[in-house]
Amino acid sequence: MNDFEDYIRQGEPDKKEKGYAWQTAIGLQAVDDLKTSDYLIQTARQHIEGDITIEEAKQLIDRYYHSKTVRAEAEDRTEEADKVSARIAEILSENSFTFSPVEYINIHRRLFKDIYKYAGKIRDYNITKKEWVLEGETVLYSSADTIRETLEYDFVQEKNFSYKNLNINDAITHIVRFISGVWQIHAFGEGNTRTTAVFTIKYLRTFGFDISNESFANHSWFFRNALVRANYNNLNKGIYATTDYLEAFFRNLILSENNELKNRSILVSRQNATELKSKISFSKCNICTLSCTLEEIAVLNFLREQPKATQKEIAAHIGKSERTVKTITVNLAEKGIIERKNGKRNGFWEIKNND
Repeated sequence: MNDFEDYIRQGEPDKKEKGYAWQTAIGLQAVDDLKTSDYLIQTARQHIEGDITIEEAKQLIDRYYHSKTVRAEAEDRTEEADKVSARIAEILSENSFTFSPVEYINIHRRLFKDIYKYAGKIRDYNITKKEWVLEGETVLYSSADTIRETLEYDFVQEKNFSYKNLNINDAITHIVRFISGVWQIHAFGEGNTRTTAVFTIKYLRTFGFDISNESFANHSWFFRNALVRANYNNLNKGIYATTDYLEAFFRNLILSENNELKNRSILVSRQNATELKSKISFSKCNICTLSCTLEEIAVLNFLREQPKATQKEIAAHIGKSERTVKTITVNLAEKGIIERKNGKRNGFWEIKNND
């Protein structure tokens, strides 16, 4: 996943954003053990450089595979990886988003159109999936005849939930439970995890977070295994569903923590219920966030990247009013988390690290 590091670390803001989108899109193919082609990487670079649009990138990839007359099974899967990667990059570059089951289903349709005949369709059959992390066992997924109403119920519950004044730890726990619940419904026969990941990134952005970074790009297989463990119980073996692994992933994603994300540590044979808590210990965040809300964390994340940002720029980034941003920055300053330096005109925000 180092193909776009030069753009991400040193590139202009537009190139950095595109680099993140492509890096995430390609990394997500690992959830289904797929790999993209060198041609896809070259095409992505053209788009990042501004030589072609994302629509032209998609067309180039479509024509590339249309011109192939003989395709082995492995090549067919590479075609899927390439086309879906381009579509993920496109969706992540868009600002539009509606929090609804319709949006969730539409993401699946856009990702897998002409790849799966049931793209954008709720599955009408029951499924089981042998999971590596469960050593061949399966999660119990929603029955086909209850998918739509269960999906709608979960979305209504989440939409009505208030994150206002909720500290970041509780907020992450709640988000994780919502996402793992939607994934467990398994609305689609194939492509369920990639769809859930893209939806998650878009949803978290509504809180003001730029979520298309290394966590999804480099640890998408861990993300999937953590979702599995969040929805698996085997009482005879003393194994209980736990969101701890998924929370470690999301804390890296949102708080920029460095929790170790190793797939082998999640294997059901590696621990039992009494050992689990001792195996999970969240790393210390580099700022004091225990009492922070989601909105405050969004502001802090933005100020890390843009310490000279004005309240108007912060407001535009997190989708809140300037009045709200002023209240947030005052609260953060009172907590001793940020400090204004060099005055109003030429000043900048300094984020205080924990001692």
